[in-house]
Amino acid sequence: MIQPTLNRAMLADFLRSRRLQLQPEEVGLPRTRRRRSDGLRREEVAELAGISTDYYSRMEQQRGPRPSEQLLNALAEALRLSADERDHLFRIAGYPNPPQHLYDRPAANLLRVMRQLEHTPAQICSHLGQTLVQNRLSIAVFGDHSLFRGFDRYWAHRWFLDPAERELYAAEDHAIIGRAIVAEVLATHGADPSAPEPGALVNTLLGKSPEFCAIWAEHPVFEQDWPRLHLNHPEAGPLELNSDFVVDADRSQFLAVYTADPDSEHEQKLRRLAKASDDFVW
Repeated sequence: MIQPTLNRAMLADFLRSRRLQLQPEEVGLPRTRRRRSDGLRREEVAELAGISTDYYSRMEQQRGPRPSEQLLNALAEALRLSADERDHLFRIAGYPNPPQHLYDRPAANLLRVMRQLEHTPAQICSHLGQTLVQNRLSIAVFGDHSLFRGFDRYWAHRWFLDPAERELYAAEDHAIIGRAIVAEVLATHGADPSAPEPGALVNTLLGKSPEFCAIWAEHPVFEQDWPRLHLNHPEAGPLELNSDFVVDADRSQFLAVYTADPDSEHEQKLRRLAKASDDFVW
């Protein structure tokens, strides 16, 4: 059997074609007036993938070493590749058996709805707790989730293993949030116990977090009504938001929308955060 080898020309063309097909709005970037053409710039793809612009440019110029599997995964995420496109990327880079991916693309119907939400935080998540895309106000409120890599892309992993993740949320909400997270992971894992990603995440948390183990043993059931969030925002201060969800037809993703009560001080804080994030261009 012929083993795939690195095809520099095809890799360069494929990366360039997908970069030019992806619009700034699809990855949460503003479309500035200085942008002369459609598609992402090289430096934008490099930033999304967590690599230098020079390194990425060399790949499009058919130069440099063969990219690692980790780097290819980062590029697949940055370019919002489908599963088939990602497998093609690995093959032309010389990897015959692409590893299981730890990402997904936001559903088109949810993305279309989210783009209409210009004045409230919104984000699309997988039911395993991975944030697939955020609007700019979501980033302003909850932070930029695209910066996370590996298992840290899953909220459960950060919530139970990184104490810093809880600093944004008032202590009074911690118990109910933790239980809701475990219930969602349990439901996702139970729907397909053979799926590698949920299984790997669950095994990691069972091995490292006694708190996760205790909640997991209770078999919590996910409730559609999330609690009213009480946040300790580093810039806005105390911030109270309601949580509402739109679930995709196959129940693999959901759109989370966070709203403040009309005419409240919390609505005013959201407006100030929106203005601070480049007048909230989405």
